[in-house]
Amino acid sequence: MSGCLFCDIVAREKPARIVFEDERCVAFEDIRPHAPVHLLLVPRKHISSLNEDLSAEKELLGHLLVAAAKLAKENGIDGTGYRITINTNAGAGQTIFHLHVHILGGRTMR
Repeated sequence: MSGCLFCDIVAREKPARIVFEDERCVAFEDIRPHAPVHLLLVPRKHISSLNEDLSAEKELLGHLLVAAAKLAKENGIDGTGYRITINTNAGAGQTIFHLHVHILGGRTMR
């Protein structure tokens, strides 16, 4: 989607520290981390938010959660604990309107 920062990162048109990618998603380090480990996991397909009709995207959504758990393990936070967050709309903190999963860990969450 034109003008979407995360689409530009997926297309390698904007820089990011990419830590994982497969045919469905890309993960990269958050530029303003809120924890020692703070990754963003985005689908390659542009989806604005969870408010879209996602009935045809159940497999993709499940894939994102499986990938998030894999990334937590690879980053050594699976044993101590981690948080998975999807913000939906501005009132919940969504600033980039491309669905993304925050993976946070490495400290006690409050």
